[in-house]
Amino acid sequence: MDGRSARWRALGLLSLAELLALSLWFSASAVLPALSREWALGDGGRAGLTIAVQAGFIIGTLAAALTNLPDVLPPRALMMWGALAGALANAVLALWVEHLTPALVLRFLTGVCLAGTYPPAMKIAATWFREGRGLAIGLLVAALTVGSAAPHLIRGLTDLPWRHTLLAGSLAAVLGALAVTLVTEGPHRFPPARFDLRMATAVLRERGPRLACFGYFGHMWELYAMWAWLAAFLAASLEARGGDSYAGLNASAATFVCVGLAGGLGAWAGGALADRWGRTTLTMAAMALSGLCAVLIGLTFGGPPLLTLVVAALWGVTVIADSAQFSTAVTELAPAAYVGTALTTQTCLGFALTMVSIWLIPPVVEWAGWRWAFAVLAVGPVLGVLAMARLRAMPEARLMAGGRR
Repeated sequence: MDGRSARWRALGLLSLAELLALSLWFSASAVLPALSREWALGDGGRAGLTIAVQAGFIIGTLAAALTNLPDVLPPRALMMWGALAGALANAVLALWVEHLTPALVLRFLTGVCLAGTYPPAMKIAATWFREGRGLAIGLLVAALTVGSAAPHLIRGLTDLPWRHTLLAGSLAAVLGALAVTLVTEGPHRFPPARFDLRMATAVLRERGPRLACFGYFGHMWELYAMWAWLAAFLAASLEARGGDSYAGLNASAATFVCVGLAGGLGAWAGGALADRWGRTTLTMAAMALSGLCAVLIGLTFGGPPLLTLVVAALWGVTVIADSAQFSTAVTELAPAAYVGTALTTQTCLGFALTMVSIWLIPPVVEWAGWRWAFAVLAVGPVLGVLAMARLRAMPEARLMAGGRR
């Protein structure tokens, strides 16, 4: 197999593994209506089941960054064991848990395990692609997006009990772990690293990587809160109309279309365009459009379902189109020996912000209603655009995308 075929085969397997493993992330969110009825959950409990995964992921990535695990240990092994352990925690929840407290613990542990699946995957992809790295990591994020939304598809197209839906996610993660065993690192490997606690924060000490991280933080403020609450918004919008559907789709299936299909398309297109236009150009354009959608989507609440679906799908495309480019920028700007640690630190801090924005939506809904709830997310893209504009003006920007900034 020639080098070009080998790298696309590796990326295909890596993306498949990521898609399957990340189906664990929103598996509980997809079955929240059933859990709410069975366990009598309030707003705090519903938000907690999503935030617990974020918290676990943050702790997992923080531990990995502080110990330089993604640069000291083989990233393939981290991915495989992370997916298997996450599948186990999710299966225990599906099979034996009857109330909220142990469910929160298991969702937290699932998040810890998933910390071993995402940053190492980006590092492996970078070893196969020096040219076209933005597209490669964009495709990886597309797989993550589809995988994260997959439980909504299962819930939307079947009448499976919530426990069976969770078990389907665990089975997918096990298959993802098996796919990882077929992946190897590419020819552009990063130099070996030794444990160095200082490298956990090195990505924030240098101007270029720091601004790429600030752009990422603005993006993350918006992304996961949108993913976590879009299904609830779409269901509430139909209820406010007294019933109906989204072009024949229920709220769960419409969520998969907007987050999974539209998002996957956005991540792929964003990667391809960023390699052609430059990282900063693509990220600023995507954040400007997604921030606008965050404001506009609420104005469609209770209105014509097709209009709501169109705005939600456009938001699904633009909210993820830039995601891979912040990580790609870090692989191009950070010290080569500690790229894995830099990616993990960036991811850890970005996900810490998501806990705040996910938690914020329910009280804003109580105070101002769904019409204005998502508008608070637009703050992130505005600040992200400012950070990337500043990075674009710096000499370091020429290191990105073959000099295209």
